[in-house]
Amino acid sequence: MIEEQGRVVSSEPGAAWVETVRQSTCGSCQAKAGCGQALLQRLGGGARQGYIRVLTDRSVQVGDQVMIGLPENAVVNASLYMYILPLIGLFSAALLADNAGLSEPWIILCAFFGLASGFAGVRWYAWRQRSNPDMQPRIMRVMSPSGIVTSDRTLTMP
Repeated sequence: MIEEQGRVVSSEPGAAWVETVRQSTCGSCQAKAGCGQALLQRLGGGARQGYIRVLTDRSVQVGDQVMIGLPENAVVNASLYMYILPLIGLFSAALLADNAGLSEPWIILCAFFGLASGFAGVRWYAWRQRSNPDMQPRIMRVMSPSGIVTSDRTLTMP
């Protein structure tokens, strides 16, 4: 489970909107001198806060500190589709155009069309998975303002 801490900014039945603060790990990375992400971070590119809709079966209120989690397999599957499907489309279309005997400009055009088709396939996959609860982040636990984890259970002393 990949976890991130955030703050509830809005609540709705069965879900909540959580604000997370993006933290850069560029200070500990050995490739920071030649990394585009590090350059954007130094230049201040991108917002520091991110807002995400998370599923919850708990009662949360605006301002609550929460720990949200996303299953690793959701990240792996999404990454696999995002990177592999467009490449398969690009190479398949280029090979088909080459085998059809088309000239090089047409092969390049077909390759770009295959790439676009792959991205359309990714978009279709994301649309299909949009309501799958196994692919959605959820609130794992509610934390107190000091960062100490709280529980819904009460302990009884024997």
